[in-house]
Amino acid sequence: MAARRARTAVGEMRRVGVLFGTAESDLEAKSLISKIRHRLEELGWSEGRNIRIEVRWTAGDNTRLQAYAAELAQLKPDVIVCEGTPVVAAMQQATRTIPIVFVNANNPIGSGFVASIARPGGNITGLVSFEPAMGGKWLETLKEIAPDVARVALIYNPQTHSGQHFQSIDSVSQALAVKAIRLPFSNGAEIERGLGDFAREPKGGLLVLPDITTNLHNDLICRLAIQHQLPAIYPFRRFITSGGLTYYGADTNDMYRKLAEYVDRILKGAKPADLPVQTPTKFELIINLKTAKALGLVIPPTLVARADEVIE
Repeated sequence: MAARRARTAVGEMRRVGVLFGTAESDLEAKSLISKIRHRLEELGWSEGRNIRIEVRWTAGDNTRLQAYAAELAQLKPDVIVCEGTPVVAAMQQATRTIPIVFVNANNPIGSGFVASIARPGGNITGLVSFEPAMGGKWLETLKEIAPDVARVALIYNPQTHSGQHFQSIDSVSQALAVKAIRLPFSNGAEIERGLGDFAREPKGGLLVLPDITTNLHNDLICRLAIQHQLPAIYPFRRFITSGGLTYYGADTNDMYRKLAEYVDRILKGAKPADLPVQTPTKFELIINLKTAKALGLVIPPTLVARADEVIE
């Protein structure tokens, strides 16, 4: 059946470029690329037989990002997969004709990637991981996990975060009587200094906002959260791997299957301009009880029962 689905590509080698903002050593990112490969295989695209996948990793280096974006554009692949807002922006500068499918690039209209969600209109489409209201949901979940939290540090890089979550966070923080304090940073030293200063006062918590730079510092952020006894909620599963307390976000298995399906449709002739940007339909909650114990937290049984995965 898989062979029939890819019948249009038999005898023709197609090329897919992949540009990730994380490092090649990032196990979570490598796992996500494996999910793309697996779903493409299910759809009839066998690497080495009718498809070649070219992967590039920037590790947060802007010079490398610009170079790899130009390199992939010169290779003229049939479609390019991008993860993260800065990566999509660089790829958009490099080509306005090669189809681009993004994931984890939020606020695509405000970023100038698409004309609208329903009709992207150009050479870019993809999947949005977080809608603006998600910021408030993260804060509500953190408060449910740690009811004593009265102050929450918002960790983000203003150069790479879209800012789309601040309005919902501010609204929910007022309703919950929680003071939301923005802690912008540009490097690891600023994260250490900022969280150290924040933790000097009691009843603190941590909300890590989604952007490529927080991903690059996931190990540091999780270590500091435990060191300073800060209950925290994170936007990506990789933080749980680093010992983070709680993850709530889009179901990554579902997202990356859909991403591969868009790649498949484009390889079979669909145009990005006609493929609507997809928003999450499935979410997952993961709680690390081992970290909760280290923080002296007792997670409410109702929340544990609601979790999709519990790490003990």
